[in-house]
Amino acid sequence: MRTHIIHIGAEELTYEIRNIIRVADKLQELGVPVYLENIGDPVAKGEKIPIWMKEIVAELAREDMCYGYCPTQGLLETREFLVSLNNNNGNARITAEDIIFFNGLGDAITKTYGFLNRTARVITPSPTYTTHSSSEAAHAGLPPVCYPLDPHNYWFPDIEELRRRVKYNPTVAGILLINPDNPTGAVYPVNLIKEIVEIAREYDLFIIADEIYQNLVFNGNETEPLGAVIGDVPGISMKGISKELPWPGSRCGWMEVYNVHRDSEFKSYIQSILDAKMVEVCSTTLPQKALPQILKHPQYQAYLEQRRQRYQRFSQIAYDRLKNIPGVIVNPTNGAFYMSVAFEDGVLNQLQTLPISNGAVSELVNEITGDPNIQPDKRFVYYLLAATGICVVPLTSFNTPMQGFRITLLEPDEKKFSQMLDKLKEGIEQYIV
Repeated sequence: MRTHIIHIGAEELTYEIRNIIRVADKLQELGVPVYLENIGDPVAKGEKIPIWMKEIVAELAREDMCYGYCPTQGLLETREFLVSLNNNNGNARITAEDIIFFNGLGDAITKTYGFLNRTARVITPSPTYTTHSSSEAAHAGLPPVCYPLDPHNYWFPDIEELRRRVKYNPTVAGILLINPDNPTGAVYPVNLIKEIVEIAREYDLFIIADEIYQNLVFNGNETEPLGAVIGDVPGISMKGISKELPWPGSRCGWMEVYNVHRDSEFKSYIQSILDAKMVEVCSTTLPQKALPQILKHPQYQAYLEQRRQRYQRFSQIAYDRLKNIPGVIVNPTNGAFYMSVAFEDGVLNQLQTLPISNGAVSELVNEITGDPNIQPDKRFVYYLLAATGICVVPLTSFNTPMQGFRITLLEPDEKKFSQMLDKLKEGIEQYIV
């Protein structure tokens, strides 16, 4: 081209969660049965949507207005419903004007980072959900600024280390927390969230809280949404229906903004995000219309509790299978439906393999893993996929130098899930022997 057309942050946009599917598809063509553990889509894994929920959506689909545009910020009645939930739970007071709907949280995330001043950074957890870290890095055209989560301490952040990194990096304007966490399944205790809020207050920052899994907490853990503890600090809570209902295909997420009038720059920043949404006109209408009816349905809470109990049971199954493998660090999943498994330093190397009986498959994996710079956990993941058909995501794909992988707890068939874990355990032990 006669002029440079590539965005400064283009190389930061990576999403291994879906990239690995390309290899899985090739392996299936070569005759390898694949067990997908890479994407957090409950529907794709076979979770059944209850009839009463389908009936709500089907009835709404008969209404002409569900086929038209809605207001840019979202349907007023739906925003007012969400305000009532927020304010009735003792959270920071918001109004309908403090809520903006998006085409899923992916849309909200890219706009949140994309309309920051390029020199302003949001410090993100490590590991963290790829859409956050990639979008933040892409807006700046630089690698992510991050703070580490500790697998030896339930994947919680070291608060003093977070404080140190904020203090000595004046470009940091905001702090991201994901609670419950993706990819680790950690649930942050209230006191830990309060400490993060205090750091933001001390250094005049805003907070972004990805809380899309906020109602999927189990194993006796307790937490609070950001709105319950944020006080007068400016903040954004990101929420949605893709995981909780679950309805990922709806592309329906929203942002709740706290204390927008406390800081003029923060107010202008939020207005820029709204203006960007206005250029797109609006978000999806039908799921916004359905949301209050589903959440108010008399069967909804029992349905949600049944899902929590299943994830709790599967969390324990996975933890019991993997916890005693030498060289492996594993914590029970306490929220969401992911588990991150880490390897101790030095456990993985570039010489380890698994036996692969299919010659064409072996040739493909040898080609993929032949790069001398490939991360050791990515090498492990591809050998595991080729040898066992189990498709997981390397932990280094989540903005961390830590070696490991992420699985989900989404398989609805307990017997099949247990068999997969047995095969996974055997694969790990055979690989690192």
